[in-house]
Amino acid sequence: MSPAKVPVRVDGRQLVLTNLDKVLYPEVGFTKAEVIDYYSRVAPALLPHLEGRPLTVKRYPNGVTGQFFFEKNAPDHTPDWVRRATLPVPGSTKNRDEIDFAVIESLPALVYYANLAALELHVPQWRVSDDGAALPPDTLVFDLDPGAPASIVECCRVALILREVLRADGLTARPKTSGNKGMQLYAEWDGREEPSAYAKRLAQALEKAHRDQVVSVMAKKARPGKVFIDWSQNNPAKTTVAPYSLRAGPRPTVSTPLLWKEVEGCEHPEDLVFTTHDVLARVEEHGDLFGQA
Repeated sequence: MSPAKVPVRVDGRQLVLTNLDKVLYPEVGFTKAEVIDYYSRVAPALLPHLEGRPLTVKRYPNGVTGQFFFEKNAPDHTPDWVRRATLPVPGSTKNRDEIDFAVIESLPALVYYANLAALELHVPQWRVSDDGAALPPDTLVFDLDPGAPASIVECCRVALILREVLRADGLTARPKTSGNKGMQLYAEWDGREEPSAYAKRLAQALEKAHRDQVVSVMAKKARPGKVFIDWSQNNPAKTTVAPYSLRAGPRPTVSTPLLWKEVEGCEHPEDLVFTTHDVLARVEEHGDLFGQA
């Protein structure tokens, strides 16, 4: 077998890893082998947040400076032991009526996708049943996106306001970085109403009460210096980057669960930038912060 192909056994599954020395993050020399190593080591914290959720990935076969593509349909060569869920996709840009999504629930499946240079893992706010049918949303998400010159510092201030609004409604918010410039707040959803409608109402109320800080509309011209609360991520057709997913920036930054004291104490954007090394150390110290209310 070519040196570029390395057979491995992962939890009893046979895989062939390829081009392990390919540099996927050229600015820091971070290789595909290191991507696979990160996902393998963070798997105990990550997999519960992928379980049951149809997967969308962003693949970067030639690294973060090369061409990338979104992939929802599991590739034809996907091993038969990787779970799939066939789901309708109305309005698909690929003119498909349905897609065979992968559902990543095991370390071998995660390693398989990491070997495809699937750097970013995105999932919806709902799961599928054991027989593959879509279930009602179980998660509420607010995506906080700063408009320059605002940064994650301003996102943190808005997150603290939003945390209290959610708490008053009996919901416990959990924060994480986006791994890029913003952050997200999640809460378990009890199905009291349609989640997008609820999230939109809260975003609009916060905009009205804090017009100097918050905007609830997507228009770019409305966003400079403010934080856009993207409530539309709760649309069942949309996905959000998963906790512990890599992001495809210059460095291997990660969408990182946070302690609320970190949100409260954030004074500089770099305070909340975490790379793979940082995240593995955080998981070692705290466990899965996103699994804790």
